[in-house]
Amino acid sequence: MSADRTKPEFDAPQGPAPTELVTRDIIEGDGAEAKPGDTVTVHYAGVEYETGEEFDSSWNRGESIQFPLRGLIQGWQDGIPGMKVGGRRELVIPPHLAYGPAGAGHFLSGKTLIFIIDLIDVA
Repeated sequence: MSADRTKPEFDAPQGPAPTELVTRDIIEGDGAEAKPGDTVTVHYAGVEYETGEEFDSSWNRGESIQFPLRGLIQGWQDGIPGMKVGGRRELVIPPHLAYGPAGAGHFLSGKTLIFIIDLIDVA
């Protein structure tokens, strides 16, 4: 089960950053399917596309986290539905689906982000 998995390793991206959301299932889950508006329990790690520098990881805190999807960045709202519990998915999220253009006030504004997400539960 995903709660027992270890923190993912990130492969260095090839080529220019995408301009649209890219989703890739690393492990197909076989549990309940996440739908728009669900509350999800996940483990995740995120890195910057350009530098590979990690900016956040629930694994580093030692516990999963629960979020209502509608409270998250658009790339998560669009990229998690369809994922099944037990799955691991990579999301590559361009700035307009993350924290907006450079100068928008968040330290990740203007950056393309890569997340690897393990879906533990949906409610």
